[in-house]
Amino acid sequence: MTVDPRAALDRLIAALEAHFNAVQARHGEDDPAVDDAYDVLADAFEVYDDALGTVYGEATPFYLGEEDEEAEDEESDDEESDEDDVDDVDDDLDDEVDVDDGDWSDENDVDEPVSR
Repeated sequence: MTVDPRAALDRLIAALEAHFNAVQARHGEDDPAVDDAYDVLADAFEVYDDALGTVYGEATPFYLGEEDEEAEDEESDDEESDEDDVDDVDDDLDDEVDVDDGDWSDENDVDEPVSR
């Protein structure tokens, strides 16, 4: 079923206004009206974006991230992989650079005044 992009745009605009009104009239941090308006807005956006793509071959410059467990699992896997990569680089640097782990004495300190 193809949705008319104009009708989808009108729905998106109405959803934006409803979301704004819900946020403006928020009753506490976890107001279900705001959550509901958010969901309606996200759905209206997806319908509009799909309609633009289907009818005109165009897309909006926005991306709605998915908030599901699968995406969170992928992110945590990526973070672990990044940490492993950093550890590997550190190990490689230690192998390539000869670091003097000796005690630095006061002989390297300079007690001369600094001129400005």
